[in-house]
Amino acid sequence: MSAAMLSRRQFVATSTAAAGGLMLGFHVPALPKTALNPEINAWVLIQSDDTIIVRIARSEMGQGSLTGLAQLVAEELEADWSKVRTEYPTPGQNLARNRAWGNFSTGGSRGVRESHDYVRKGGAAARLMLVQAAADGWNVPVAECSAKNSVVTHTPSGKRLSYGKLAAAAGKLTPPTEVPLKDPKTWTIAGKPVKRLDTAEKLNGKQVYGMDLKLPGMLNAAIRDCPIVGGKLKSFDAASIAGKPGVKKVVKIGDTGVAVIADTWWRAKSALDALTIEWDEGPHAKLSSADIATMLKAGLDANDAVVGHSAGNAAEALTGAARTIEAVYSYPYQNHATMEVMNATARFTPAAGSTAARCEVWTPTQNGESALAAAAEASGLPPAQCEVYKIHLGGGFGRRGATDWIRQVVEIAKAMPGTPVKLIWSREEDMLHGFYHPVTMCKMKAGLDAQGQLQALHMRISGQSILAGLFPQNIRDGRDPVVFQGLNKGGAEGAFGYAVPHLMVDHAMRNPPVRPGFWRGVNLNHNAIYVECFLDEVAHATKQDPLVLRRQLLAGSPKHLAVLNAVAERAGWDKPAAPVNGQTVHRGLAQIMGFGSYVAACAEVSVSPAGELKIHRIVAATDPGHAVNPQQIEAQVEGSFAYGLSAALFGECTLKDGRMQQTNFDTYPPLLLAQMPKVETIVMPSGGFWGGVGEPTIAVAAPAVLNAIFAATGQRIRELPLKQQSLKRA
Repeated sequence: MSAAMLSRRQFVATSTAAAGGLMLGFHVPALPKTALNPEINAWVLIQSDDTIIVRIARSEMGQGSLTGLAQLVAEELEADWSKVRTEYPTPGQNLARNRAWGNFSTGGSRGVRESHDYVRKGGAAARLMLVQAAADGWNVPVAECSAKNSVVTHTPSGKRLSYGKLAAAAGKLTPPTEVPLKDPKTWTIAGKPVKRLDTAEKLNGKQVYGMDLKLPGMLNAAIRDCPIVGGKLKSFDAASIAGKPGVKKVVKIGDTGVAVIADTWWRAKSALDALTIEWDEGPHAKLSSADIATMLKAGLDANDAVVGHSAGNAAEALTGAARTIEAVYSYPYQNHATMEVMNATARFTPAAGSTAARCEVWTPTQNGESALAAAAEASGLPPAQCEVYKIHLGGGFGRRGATDWIRQVVEIAKAMPGTPVKLIWSREEDMLHGFYHPVTMCKMKAGLDAQGQLQALHMRISGQSILAGLFPQNIRDGRDPVVFQGLNKGGAEGAFGYAVPHLMVDHAMRNPPVRPGFWRGVNLNHNAIYVECFLDEVAHATKQDPLVLRRQLLAGSPKHLAVLNAVAERAGWDKPAAPVNGQTVHRGLAQIMGFGSYVAACAEVSVSPAGELKIHRIVAATDPGHAVNPQQIEAQVEGSFAYGLSAALFGECTLKDGRMQQTNFDTYPPLLLAQMPKVETIVMPSGGFWGGVGEPTIAVAAPAVLNAIFAATGQRIRELPLKQQSLKRA
């Protein structure tokens, strides 16, 4: 089906499927045979000065995928890395070329692990075509030619041609059908700690983010959506801001919001603040966090749970256990709180004569295809008449996989035809209208035999389902697989490593009206806390060393065990930590598998008599199978700990009278630099699989710290964030 024939409804359906992880099979797309087309294939463009432009479909939001994917292409291309640059293809181009670049979605730590194969083949195919072009030009057998460092050499004669001189001829060749890939053991660019390609422009200010974008004649918009969950816009009085400087128009947005368009954003916001607005507060105007907690508590003992993982007969084994241990944990709503708030610029150009109408959007997005679908839906135009230009993200963490602000900006732009309008949310708007990390509670119950050995474990999760809120069509028999991240019975994504003879992991779905979302690390974060902290409880209750107990239970899971052993050895678990400033330092452990990778952490903390917590060091280990850029992996681990510890120490969004109470960083603070521990990262790729990097390690930061706090104080923290808990000694 051609792009012109694809309806908005069909495109929305397919792009939504892509957001859920649909991948197309690899092919190197044929290109138009024109002299002006400098492409070798969809991934590789080589200019006459030997500059190599690698096209990257995944979004860059600080995680380093832009550089990592370029490394993989350059590796197979045998490129001179110093000449490599990158650019984004647009989702409109992807649509027009039958999804030549595959999936544009960037989330779930899938940027590299789900596209490594076909981007490598794109680079390898380009290399084969360049070598073939050189052989054809020299009229020699292709087997006598080789490529290295952006140069093709004819070995017998010593003739050499750079890629820039061969690109035009290579681009006219038919792409090869068989494209062998290099053994990772032979990599010289991939697998190496090369410098990131985007760092310099971020440092010198050349990098343009969505909030920085300027277009000729551009106007600005500020928006306010109903702050009460489930509420709507009842009315507004545009006359109340008549005469305000710079104001162009007041626009109703959907059923829930109103926007002011002005010549500058501050004038738009100031006028919006003065605008008389009346809200229909809807059915949840009295909803509170206490109401939601009551709902979740009821789920801890309910009969309507769906099983995620079972072995043996946990109920029977718990009934007959010589001793049982039980604890209830909880995890709050959390906002992504990206440094760059939601924003986009749109221009809606009506049809004129033979020129069709067009809608263009410039925005930082984690999913260009979903953004294009949203623009098409909001504009009422076919996707082929729309385009989205991706911009580097000033933070994503899952929030920018949504499209709510894109729909808003298109509605605003339609009110000002032919004029680009930039919409920027205020921080308060961003905090009040998130897709929040889901709220959950968990009851853990262990059954021990007469010798104190763990024989049975029941893990009951009660709480919200992300898929039920965002993709209900993906719920099967009442089961949301995202809920069971890190708890699965085997598999390549997140296997539960511990061997417990009788195990039951189930979920009582309880969905409050607050919209949930994919928050960096997703459900793996709280699942790791529930499992790793409770296992620590079992170890201490049975007077076992927490490391020894874990080793026993992980005996049949060598990759889980390997990362755990690595952090224990590096931290020196077998001997006491050295005091710091007269304070005794205590340690805590955690491990889990998630997003296809095996991760572990050992945290070192001290707690003063007054209850002041200091996290001194965290040793982390990760086995992602393959390490495309070890330095970037270390940076990702450090960044994930900063984000994860911010959540553990301070991150909580609470409801009162139907609205979130945290509206800015004064009530939702991040970790300060002085609070950030030293992080030592062990990157230990074992090969044979491709795991994620950006999200797995965030999950082990909090439980390792919580276990260390118990070692220091004897106090077990089961409810986050830590700011709500007193660590002061009695």
